[in-house]
Amino acid sequence: MRKLLLYLIPLCLLSTNAFAYLNVTSLNTTVILSKNTSADVVETLLVNMSNSSIGQYLQDRQAINLTLSDWSTVLHTNLLIQHIFNPNSSISGFTFLPGPIINHHSKGAQAILTMRYVAYNITTVQNIGPRKFVYTFDSAALNFEHTSSGEALPANARFNIIIPSDTSLVSVYPEPDYPYPNFVGDYNNATTFSWYEGEPLSEFSFSYLSTESLQQEVTTYFANLYANFTQQIYLLVIILASIFSVYVYVKVFA
Repeated sequence: MRKLLLYLIPLCLLSTNAFAYLNVTSLNTTVILSKNTSADVVETLLVNMSNSSIGQYLQDRQAINLTLSDWSTVLHTNLLIQHIFNPNSSISGFTFLPGPIINHHSKGAQAILTMRYVAYNITTVQNIGPRKFVYTFDSAALNFEHTSSGEALPANARFNIIIPSDTSLVSVYPEPDYPYPNFVGDYNNATTFSWYEGEPLSEFSFSYLSTESLQQEVTTYFANLYANFTQQIYLLVIILASIFSVYVYVKVFA
């Protein structure tokens, strides 16, 4: 009996460890475009884990020195990267948050990992008329899976683009999986567009139209004028202040 127990205990431990897992099961990348060339990006990854792996996850979550590379090793995934960035530009404001345990039950638990950052030079802008600007997404900023036929969304991934509420879609390819176009093929009043797993992105294109109000045009004009002539304005102020000082001195002491 003792020999049997000595045999069964390691076997049970081995069996328990065999069912330990930490798996990334889905990716959701959301790009929030604006009326400049940068974008706010939010990426979430859903992690499934066994009950025996919860302790390890919580320990790693509390660690302050784990890098994205370390987390990628822990989770055995290559999805923990920035999927939106211009290779000729930069990102800023990066944050990474491994979320708390959710849906804890007998079959395991889940957690959500969240990355947030600002990506620059994601769009280009063209002035096509008075107060009318077309913003075009730079497809070179996509950093998803590369396949034999080009870039594509990986399995269980979702890619979303959100445009400002007072803008309108000009063109898109491939057509989004959500929302559906109306009966004439337009996406009137839609501001969120989504593509699901496996979608080919090698020829991705996306552009939207922004129409400025007259007030916005005037404000932008003077803001640009101030930015372009800041030094000249300061010099003019100094000259005028000097002339006024000389005038006061002459009036008082002459």
